[in-house]
Amino acid sequence: MNTTLLVALPFFAAALAAAASGAVFQINGAWYQGLAAPSFRPPAWLFGPVWTVLYILIAAAGTRLALRADGSLLAGACLGLWALQMVLNALWTPVFFGAHDLRAALVVIVALLAVIAVLAVLAWRIDRAAALMLLPYLGWVGFATVLNAAYWWLNR
Repeated sequence: MNTTLLVALPFFAAALAAAASGAVFQINGAWYQGLAAPSFRPPAWLFGPVWTVLYILIAAAGTRLALRADGSLLAGACLGLWALQMVLNALWTPVFFGAHDLRAALVVIVALLAVIAVLAVLAWRIDRAAALMLLPYLGWVGFATVLNAAYWWLNR
């Protein structure tokens, strides 16, 4: 089997697992529909296609970073941050949609945003393409952070 494929498998599996965490919860259920929503909330149909593309980019960036890992502290930090952002990414949905805790979800997503930003900066030093692949994710999570904050503010 191709080495690149073997390296890529755990990254794509992690992205798939994070995506699947959202399938457990009623994302457009009665609780969510009953919330006061900010005027800039995107249509529900947009989230699936956007997250599909983002998860592919996230996994590809992780693969590229792993393939260029040279045992250095920087490479280890990048791979650790990649794993941490996946955990935070997977955690947000159960906190927001499962626990219905908008404030705790805001804490999770702010941490996620910070980790992605640091990861992108550090990744730039190892693989610029991987860092660039993280930028759409950083932008979307930045927007999602503002959206989460607006939901919390409107429904506190």
